[in-house]
Amino acid sequence: MSLPDPELQPEFYKDVPVKRTLAWGVDLIVTLALTLVGVVATFFVGAFFLPVLFATITVAYRTVMLARYGATLGMMMTALSWRGLDGSVPDTATAFYYSVVNALQWVVIPLQIGSIAMILLTPYRQGLNDILFRTTMLHRVALD
Repeated sequence: MSLPDPELQPEFYKDVPVKRTLAWGVDLIVTLALTLVGVVATFFVGAFFLPVLFATITVAYRTVMLARYGATLGMMMTALSWRGLDGSVPDTATAFYYSVVNALQWVVIPLQIGSIAMILLTPYRQGLNDILFRTTMLHRVALD
């Protein structure tokens, strides 16, 4: 299996940046809700470690969803799928490292700005972590 070529079939990548933004918003709400559950479940002790708890939950959520389904809930809602450049679903280790780099990009804001620019400018709509791990996001219908 291979990915659709962005020059021959640009419709599979056309509105991916907008969908990635919407998916990120949905996933942020999900991870904030899970973090709130974590704070309550630890009898509010987790509030003292809120940034660490949030980062841990974010990485775990993205890793599990990407490894198991090839998409997070936000990506599923916007009909996006995470694939390797060969068209396959990346493995769990790749999903974990991808999620860690994604979290680090939000800590080092210039990296995130660069990643956003790359999503807008690259043919496969790849961000920094996509380039590093040879992955991309595309419309799920391309894989049916």
